[in-house]
Amino acid sequence: MQCEQIGQDPDYSGFILNIERSTGINLAEYKETQMKRRLTTLRMKNGYSSFAAFYEAMMKDKLLFQEFLDRMTINVSEFWRNPNRWEVLRTKVLPEMKPSGRLKVWSAACSTGEEPYTLAMILSEERLLSGSTILASDLDEGALARAQEGLYVERSLKDVPREIASRYFKEEGPVFRVDPQLKKGIRFQKQNLLTDRFETGFDLIVCRNVMIYFTEEAKHKLYHKFAASLRPGGVLFVGSTEQIFNPGQYGLETAETFFYRKIQS
Repeated sequence: MQCEQIGQDPDYSGFILNIERSTGINLAEYKETQMKRRLTTLRMKNGYSSFAAFYEAMMKDKLLFQEFLDRMTINVSEFWRNPNRWEVLRTKVLPEMKPSGRLKVWSAACSTGEEPYTLAMILSEERLLSGSTILASDLDEGALARAQEGLYVERSLKDVPREIASRYFKEEGPVFRVDPQLKKGIRFQKQNLLTDRFETGFDLIVCRNVMIYFTEEAKHKLYHKFAASLRPGGVLFVGSTEQIFNPGQYGLETAETFFYRKIQS
């Protein structure tokens, strides 16, 4: 992508091109105003007067590069985020799938793990976790490492039903450790949604509160990729600000609000 297509600031445009060349991450597919503001704050906080200098420093400093990834990928999450939507998944969407006891599930852009662990808890409560597989992927290796560690502060659990929290978390001083049994059903993996190939045959794909950061062109590409990764009748679950207004163009139909089923041919 040419610099003039991604903004009038040559310093930032050059930064985007350098990042893509060296890492494969295309920042031009994220909304420029939001991303540039976020990264400008990070650059200035670390004392760099230009994006060119910031890029050079990141290529030599792994901790600074990790901080860049953390800021870029917006690692903000909680268990049971928007609880009513998870209740719809549990009481309506899952039963309509008529699961035989084996489900293939994907938490895309899973951040620090709250979402895949929420999925694991729900499947466990419905006696579906054993034999099912949950893929949890993210671009940020630091976030994935924290997810695999499974330690969370109390505020992350604020929306978890109390009886479920007591079953799946163990209090260890100021933090809570997730039940090791939940971890056994989850496979954590580094992945760039915009460039990497996706697995196929998923019964359920959850990608919430991520698409809002992408350009319309990138969203369109991702919805096609997600639809192709679902089995016929499989469901895509998106965030509360990410309603798909014309799901048919992706071979999807509305199952419930924010849930889209792949049309069976």
